Amino acid sequence: MPFRLVRCSLAALFAFACSGDVLAAGAGTPGADGGHARLNQLGFLPGSRMLAVIEGDRARAFEIVSDVDGAVVRRGQSAPPGTWAPAGREASIAELGPLPPGRYRLQGAGMAPSDPFPVDAQAYAALLDASLKAFYFHRAGSPLDAAHAGMHVRAAGHPDTDVEIHASAASPGRPAGTVVSAPGGWYDAGDYNKYVVNSGITMWSLLSAYEHFPQVFRGRDTGIPESGDAVPDLLDEAWWNLRWMLAMQDPGDGGVYHKLTNLRFDGAVMPDQATARRYMVGRSTAAALDFAAVMAMASRVYAGYEARFPGVPARMRAAAESAWRWAQAHPDAVYRQPPDVHTGAYGDARLDDEFAWAAAELFLLTGDAAYWRAFESHAAAPDVPSWANVGALGWISLAAHGGRLPGAAERERVSQAVEGLAGRLAGQWRQSPWRVAMQPEDFVWGSSAMALNQGLVLLQGYRLTRQRDYLDAAQSQLDYVLGRNPLGVSFVTGYGVRTPMHVHHRPSQADGVAEPVPGWLSGGPNPRQQDLGDCKDVTYPSKAPALSWIDHDCSYASNEVAINWNAPLVYVAAGLQALTPP
Repeated sequence: MPFRLVRCSLAALFAFACSGDVLAAGAGTPGADGGHARLNQLGFLPGSRMLAVIEGDRARAFEIVSDVDGAVVRRGQSAPPGTWAPAGREASIAELGPLPPGRYRLQGAGMAPSDPFPVDAQAYAALLDASLKAFYFHRAGSPLDAAHAGMHVRAAGHPDTDVEIHASAASPGRPAGTVVSAPGGWYDAGDYNKYVVNSGITMWSLLSAYEHFPQVFRGRDTGIPESGDAVPDLLDEAWWNLRWMLAMQDPGDGGVYHKLTNLRFDGAVMPDQATARRYMVGRSTAAALDFAAVMAMASRVYAGYEARFPGVPARMRAAAESAWRWAQAHPDAVYRQPPDVHTGAYGDARLDDEFAWAAAELFLLTGDAAYWRAFESHAAAPDVPSWANVGALGWISLAAHGGRLPGAAERERVSQAVEGLAGRLAGQWRQSPWRVAMQPEDFVWGSSAMALNQGLVLLQGYRLTRQRDYLDAAQSQLDYVLGRNPLGVSFVTGYGVRTPMHVHHRPSQADGVAEPVPGWLSGGPNPRQQDLGDCKDVTYPSKAPALSWIDHDCSYASNEVAINWNAPLVYVAAGLQALTPP
């Protein structure tokens, strides 16, 4: 079970500082010589690599004690310390395991006992359920009832059955002012808008989690209205967004609308109170290609559930191929924000990665050699994926279906490309005094998701080679997100000893409930601090990359939530549950 939320008003209990709405660093009372123990607050699977970080300028002798009776179960010595550049702090690594199932603490001279941590075969099961169910809480056009949403019950908002074609999205068959319907979908982030481009990487991460680890999701009941209908809840939830995406395609020519939004962001109100006019805004090559990739992949995945979704796989294939043809005819239709629109742009002028990803998914669906040639002409060496850099998604999908590739040489090339990226990240992990792959430049808007996308890539290295370092490095990326960071915070709402209480998320801000909606990943430290001009009460504790975070609902630069950030949390939690040896 997850630990209970801790409010700032209980700061003394856990010895962490609060300033206004700011949740600050601390994991236990610092020791006499300043030692802090940082570890995964949800604990570990029995077969995982169990690491903790002890801050300070020297190695330390430590003990692992039972949290039940205080008995010493293991003694050890931490490694020589080093300085982790993103935080500018010295720290050393402590090997905690192996440990049998139980509940433990880390303690040693000059440091207070750590947070309690369990070792349990289902250590991340509740986290996986919550991070997936977070998407249910983000459904547009649907009421959330008490039976499924608990205290976060709310009325439906944004039916999106009366959406106007903006001048930037006009086509001969749908001129400006035309009214269309595009219901369903998920709200994108802390706001109430819906964006095709950001749905692209989100859907890939979720559908890949199902494809790669189906045993984790079959029969998994997360408590959504569709639970128990003989379709995995992940696919039921994904369908809520896929059906909206299908409505984002212009039926006249296959082009895809870039986004469905208001002209301006809503205030901090509940969805049913946000009633501004909604528009289809722009049509772009990036949206068409992300759409084509997702629909090709979804057609492949949902083919196994034709009885529950009759005709849907064929419909998605046709939509994917139509969007691809439109993109071929409009290869440089870059989204430009119209002057009267002030919602998220998700603009992307570099499109080779989108072409490569879409071509890869269409090749896997159809076997058509033309798509393979298109992939080869556009593909570059993969990098850690993000919404604007999706090239790695095609490589990973191809590696996962190596038997469908044209021959042995192609299989080797694809495997080497994916393993090469995973190997680079594993090297960074080994060399890091904090034992995490994150570099200073990785602390961007959504740095928590960057850590998890690195973990996702590392899991591909393990899936391809079964080399244990890849699995251990992926574990460390999740450890970082769940508390093994210099702030001593688990960045997932409701899951950890100290978790964000004031995320930038309109329902959590406006619903009158003290606890935020659970299962959401806070964006994490971001030294660019883009919100300072808008948030008069926000004062960041530091400009150091790994410390630039504040638990304040105005801090959209460090404490917002987003669907593309939660999706790799689902993937990594599922992957570690599935792949870690017992």
